[in-house]
Amino acid sequence: MDDRFPRPDRAGFGYRLVSAARPHPSAGGRAGPVVTAANANPLVAVIATGGTIASERAGNGASAPSLTGESLLAFLPDMPIDLRPIELMAKDSASLTLADMQDISDKVGELLDDAAVSGIVILHGTDAMEETALLVHLQHGLNKPVVFTGAQFTADHPKADGPANLAAAVTAVTDPVNAARGVLVCFGGRLLPAWGLYKHSSDVADAFRQSRPLENPPSMRLAAALDSVRIDVVAIYPGCDSVHVDASLRADAHGIVLAALGSGNANPRLVEAVRRCVDVGVPVVVSSRVPDGLLVSSYGGGGGGHDLADAGAVHSSTLRPGQARIVLAALIASGASAELVEQAFADFAANAIP
Repeated sequence: MDDRFPRPDRAGFGYRLVSAARPHPSAGGRAGPVVTAANANPLVAVIATGGTIASERAGNGASAPSLTGESLLAFLPDMPIDLRPIELMAKDSASLTLADMQDISDKVGELLDDAAVSGIVILHGTDAMEETALLVHLQHGLNKPVVFTGAQFTADHPKADGPANLAAAVTAVTDPVNAARGVLVCFGGRLLPAWGLYKHSSDVADAFRQSRPLENPPSMRLAAALDSVRIDVVAIYPGCDSVHVDASLRADAHGIVLAALGSGNANPRLVEAVRRCVDVGVPVVVSSRVPDGLLVSSYGGGGGGHDLADAGAVHSSTLRPGQARIVLAALIASGASAELVEQAFADFAANAIP
């Protein structure tokens, strides 16, 4: 499937800002004025959460979110679409907590239930976009398109990419066909499913790729709030010991994701640490610091992926550490047993596209 996405055509479109605000039925998030055209057009809700797209550089050189969702809509080209800005939060996504991500997912859920809304765009920072987008995908069955977007460059940068990304995302959510693709990310000219997404560059406009797509990415309807769940990610490196895994256990982590080497390998000390976790009911998921490719637990030698699996670890064949963490958190919040966690990740492997 071609994931390139055309820029919207500006010709012949027109919209205006209506001074009276249309109240949003939800309690959270401020609903701004509706940007609307003179004729009846699709209504797109635009949830502002902060990120680089809403940031400007201060005199000291530091960038921080400062623009509202409503002000960002002023950068759009003329389009035959009604727009409802919703000011939910203004954070750099590196500062987001699972509670913040849950708030975003809850807001999307409210808008999915709003029959007047045709599509939903979420403005989000790129550092954690892959995590929040996957959480929304896991928690909701879509009856309308949901698309995340953001920017690599601040709004006052000479190469500001936010307006083009926003315009493409708004266009994408007006196509009902995109609801069947699950939650999407529209960025740098690409329209990508949230499943398997990772940020591959910190300084180019085309910032995202997929590690390994699935034939039919599951929306698991794991609706339980995960803001009270703690899942730690532990980095594995040559010569590492089990100190960080043991620290996570002492901190009462509900689960651990290993950002392992290669196809999901570690060393004998980590194998023993995995056994200790499993013995006390803390699931361990093995992912990899390698960004692309199918992860297979095939190596032995005392610390390879096969040995980790024998110790009770669950292999994440398609998802990298950040997204594996979100899936594990959602499963644990929903009360999944160790067997169900293992089966879920096995099903992902079975549906991976070769």
